[in-house]
Amino acid sequence: MVPVSTLFNRMLLVVGTTLPAALWAADDAPYELPKYTTYSSQVANQTPVASYAAPVSGLRFEPHVDVQSRNFAEAQADVTIRGGIFENTGFKLGAISLYDPQTGHYFAEIPVAPAMLESPRVLTGLENAMVGLNAGVGSIASAWRPIEQRGELSMAVGNHDTERVGLYQGLVGGDLWGQTMAADVELSQSKSDGSVPFGDHDFQRASGRLQWRGAHSQTDLFAGVQHKFFGWPDLYTPFGVNETEDLRTGLFLLDHRQWTSPDEYWELGAAYRRNDDDYEFNRAVPGQFNPYQHTTHTQSFSLQGRRALPVIPEGYLDYGVQVMRDGLQSTALTFGRFNTRNYLKLSLLPEGRFASPAGDVVVKAGATYDDTNRDQSAVSPVVGFELNGRSGIRWHGEYSESTQVPTYTALNSAPSSGLFRGNALLGRETSRNLEFGAARRVGEWSVSGTAFYRWDDNLVDWTFTRAVPAARKAHAVDTGTAGFEFLASRHTARSDVIIGYTLLDKTADYGSAAVDASFYALNYARHRLTAAVVLRLGAGFELRSDNEFRIQEKNLLRVAGGDHAVLSSLGLYYLPPRMRGLELSLLVDNLWDSAFQDVPAVPAARRLYSLGAAYRW
Repeated sequence: MVPVSTLFNRMLLVVGTTLPAALWAADDAPYELPKYTTYSSQVANQTPVASYAAPVSGLRFEPHVDVQSRNFAEAQADVTIRGGIFENTGFKLGAISLYDPQTGHYFAEIPVAPAMLESPRVLTGLENAMVGLNAGVGSIASAWRPIEQRGELSMAVGNHDTERVGLYQGLVGGDLWGQTMAADVELSQSKSDGSVPFGDHDFQRASGRLQWRGAHSQTDLFAGVQHKFFGWPDLYTPFGVNETEDLRTGLFLLDHRQWTSPDEYWELGAAYRRNDDDYEFNRAVPGQFNPYQHTTHTQSFSLQGRRALPVIPEGYLDYGVQVMRDGLQSTALTFGRFNTRNYLKLSLLPEGRFASPAGDVVVKAGATYDDTNRDQSAVSPVVGFELNGRSGIRWHGEYSESTQVPTYTALNSAPSSGLFRGNALLGRETSRNLEFGAARRVGEWSVSGTAFYRWDDNLVDWTFTRAVPAARKAHAVDTGTAGFEFLASRHTARSDVIIGYTLLDKTADYGSAAVDASFYALNYARHRLTAAVVLRLGAGFELRSDNEFRIQEKNLLRVAGGDHAVLSSLGLYYLPPRMRGLELSLLVDNLWDSAFQDVPAVPAARRLYSLGAAYRW
């Protein structure tokens, strides 16, 4: 195992060579670079190395998100927030909450070009409790980006025979009945032999959108499809077998937003999502142990908004209605009590604003109601306050509860045979979150910090026991998570610096279950430090560096890479001043060739690099 001092020095080497330059360069005259799509405002490198960009790409080094990937993030990503697990995190596009009822491993299968979306927002606590659906800890929310008259063609090649190509075109038409008509379309493809043997992939995505935009409204009609094939040794099972996934995902969505001011709006959405999964435990012997093929469907409707509430001084009411129906067809998940389910969520949160000697105070108190036709319903309280202090510090405190129900892989897997063993009696999970935090400006820096404690009851975890080493078992566990998050950022004409730190500590009670290790609930970083640095060097050059230093909770299933890691991504970009619109790039991912296992027992992807070119018009 590489010593901690060496790992820390590696991070200091990357950050140390860029951060000082970022600080002194702020006073130099800036060099204006052409604008390009930003997929996430909290990370430096916007372009992935291994594949085309996906909505999950901008989350890898996000300070408040931990992406645990298999092969690479765009292949299969478990997105966790505040020490939760992959099934505690939801995704939202506009008003719609996206979901895969088979397993949270496919929550991030979203066939949308990031160029069509605004930078994602990480919703936790009260915000997630109000607008998330079946997401106990957090949600990743993205709004639809207004379409502009622009286009982009990008290509790249890299080691391991990596190739990727993408085309995006946005068109803005004339006015029709006071609405501007626009459309955009995107086509992307990538393939590679993989950074380890049998780690190959072949991806294709096509997505398109029609948009009608007025002075106070925006309507988006979207359709997207994606086909992903990828392999990886020990993808889900630690038996030295070369496994594969073959996924086909389709999404059709309508979203309309109407507003009169930032504080008064309503948004309506409807969506259909289908995901086909063909998993092979052994690519050399298709169908070994079980044909493992699944198709899931979800149909969703959502209405959310915010309006003035005259009965309360400077009062407002946040409200929401979410309805979803799912369905599963499976060759293997046939041992449960049902394979369809209906969901309903109602949310109401009144708030009032008051003046006080300490500053302006916002008080919120409301509740949510969750129900399905297969589980008991739940009413969850939501309360919070904000204080915009006279000294410039913004304080907040809140208590919120949210609930969710298990996916079909946990409910419908065979209880006593096979690789994945479920429990049809698993019930509703409850998450209770208490937090306090503050934010303020300190010179040119924006800083914020939040301390929280979360109780998760009946959380569904996948566990390992030495008595049955050939199986993973779904167990309910009660956990307590204490945490602290810190974020500092500084943006100037010549540089951007974003530093994040998260501290986590967890307790777990599996009751009488025999558990020797946890694949997910106890797979978390006790300490995680991120540093994103962007340097606009002048003469068309730009340097981008993302870095993560982590000290992981010990886990007997983690057989390589140790419990400490430094992970870095580095990009050098050149935009020739005399050839406007052209961008050349050299990108390196996993700069130190770390063998750290994001998911215990799953081999890490090794160092990747690519040479790319993009032209924008």
